[in-house]
Amino acid sequence: MKSPRKILSLAAIILILVLIQLAPAERTNPPVEKEITVPGNVMGILRKACYDCHSNRTNWPWYSSIAPASWLLVSDVKEGREELNFTTWNRYSTKKLAALPKKIWEEVQEGEMPPLPYRLMHPEARLSDEEKELLRVWSTAP
Repeated sequence: MKSPRKILSLAAIILILVLIQLAPAERTNPPVEKEITVPGNVMGILRKACYDCHSNRTNWPWYSSIAPASWLLVSDVKEGREELNFTTWNRYSTKKLAALPKKIWEEVQEGEMPPLPYRLMHPEARLSDEEKELLRVWSTAP
């Protein structure tokens, strides 16, 4: 039989987990303004590996409604959209638009994108060598 102290500790943990649900994180998908225009094969790669954090078309998984995971996910998506948003392409200057494909490729080549935690939770986001090559070619196209 469990001691009263262990039962109280477990009850306290459960109560905390229930109470933090009262502070939900706001999951949003603002309107798409202007989406990036790329060849279909590149768009497929971006959608499967980048769009959840870098677009206004985030596919929010079931656990994104449960705190504290929701807080982390909403924060990551907010940060990702601020860094690069494929659905607000109209907001970037001509100079930035010219530099972005190379920057995207550098992040992929260095293994920074998609980030490891995302790849672990979304194995379909892992990029094959062929997909990486398609991104490389796209990033260097005139």
